[in-house]
Amino acid sequence: MNYLITGGVGFIGTNTAIYFSKNKKNKITIIDNFSRKQVDKNATFLKRNYPQIKIIKSNVEDTDKYIEEIEMADVIIHLAGQTAVTKSIANPDSDFQTNIFSTFKLLETVRQNNPNTIFIYSSTNKVYGDLSKHKFKKNLKEKNYLDICHPDGIDENENLDFISPYGCSKGAADLYCLDYGRVFNMNTVVFRQSCIYGPFQFGVEDQGWIAFFSKQFLFKKSLTIYGDGYQIRDLLFVEDLIYAYELAINKIKKVRGQAFNIGGGIKNAYSLLQVIDILKKEFDYKIKIGFDKVRLGDQKYFVSKNEKIKRILRWKPKTDFNKGINVMINWQKNNL
Repeated sequence: MNYLITGGVGFIGTNTAIYFSKNKKNKITIIDNFSRKQVDKNATFLKRNYPQIKIIKSNVEDTDKYIEEIEMADVIIHLAGQTAVTKSIANPDSDFQTNIFSTFKLLETVRQNNPNTIFIYSSTNKVYGDLSKHKFKKNLKEKNYLDICHPDGIDENENLDFISPYGCSKGAADLYCLDYGRVFNMNTVVFRQSCIYGPFQFGVEDQGWIAFFSKQFLFKKSLTIYGDGYQIRDLLFVEDLIYAYELAINKIKKVRGQAFNIGGGIKNAYSLLQVIDILKKEFDYKIKIGFDKVRLGDQKYFVSKNEKIKRILRWKPKTDFNKGINVMINWQKNNL
């Protein structure tokens, strides 16, 4: 099969390219504008170890630069985009262009030139907003929040509530993908992803927080928590996410035109402070921790219920966080 991966030298993109390269019959093409810091290191790794992967340096919206690859693609996995709430507030115009316009341009080009291809869009749990209408209980002993009205996690019936330019841009692109499946009968699938972590993730303060926390421990630097640190997230190892992509590709008739919440689920739900405690044990030392005010749109609690994706695709997370974090830390020690 021919795979076209946008944002392909980013964290998820690099892992995705490697995953599908395991089948020697697959042809992988990556589109990336190399705008994120350090992704050139991922590109160098891919060129050295997977020379069969084609890398095209281009903005996603410049579809004329890779139109042949679009026409030949059996699968397009659209991972490229602006990924931070803070940056969307600082530069909403760039956020709009990168997330909404680029996705729309790619969808339109696909519709006109290869409408039968499988189109997977990487969305986010931020499309549900800050979930301020939920009832939360602060658990001082466990250092976390509990969602009283959603004890098993949050499903796709949750109302969409775009907060911040990032929430608007990702949410709009999310709905465009679903609507193109509905109106134009395209094979679109949306994954509303929780916190994804793993190797090839460099992590910065406003995006990729698990990798960033670990990196701060690795270099014995201080860390700032925005809020009280009791915020809960379900943590999903990147290869488990890509396995869900593969299942969706293989069962596209069952999933086309649908959105799926996907994350580590209840068994892999941790607060920021709980992750810090795990890192203290892994590195066997403490670092300086500071606190600042809550950032716009932050959720006190988000855990994906995963019921829909389990029912339709027979998918569930395989990697326990305590195992997955070790894989990520070892990669960081060898590559940062």
